[in-house]
Amino acid sequence: MAEPKRCGWCEGDALYEAYHDQEWGVPVLDDHNLFEFLTLETFQAGLSWITVLRKRQNFREAFDDFDYRKIALYKEPKITKLIENAGIIRNQLKIRASVNNAQQFIKIQDEFGSFCRYIWNFVDGTPIQNKVKIYKEAPATTDISDQLSKDLKKRGFKFTGSTVIYAHMQATGMVNDHEIDCFRYDEIRKLGEKMKLENY
Repeated sequence: MAEPKRCGWCEGDALYEAYHDQEWGVPVLDDHNLFEFLTLETFQAGLSWITVLRKRQNFREAFDDFDYRKIALYKEPKITKLIENAGIIRNQLKIRASVNNAQQFIKIQDEFGSFCRYIWNFVDGTPIQNKVKIYKEAPATTDISDQLSKDLKKRGFKFTGSTVIYAHMQATGMVNDHEIDCFRYDEIRKLGEKMKLENY
């Protein structure tokens, strides 16, 4: 049976293809999952996504399954343990940023009711449907990712530059950047059309 047409960036790696087929671009409305993606994206800064993806389970184990309420309370002994953990990306600044970002994440929840409500407001609650022909032509940043990055930084978040934030938007379905001839493009587009965000 012939393999389906996928976006070029994931082809040839089983883990990458599974992530592409099952997760990438699917609208995420759950705060726990949004925090996981945001944290992994901050660790990706300067690295490839596949590097992070291969360590994802290790990150989940090290960071209490991305329980942001627990992470927000991490003290120096826990941070030191994370810095010494060879299973994750041992970047001290990014580790400390994750603790800080968990604290800011909770503040946004308190202000808006949920982080989901806050972040999806930047696209008016509806995924942007792009028409990318070749994945390399997809933008690295947009005006919206610039605005979101600026607002997150103003709120105290770290490692949330516009490139990181646009990657987050792609991953969590705020934009559909699947190549138009990828088998997932129409599936993701239909998900976006069915979305009703009034209850998130």
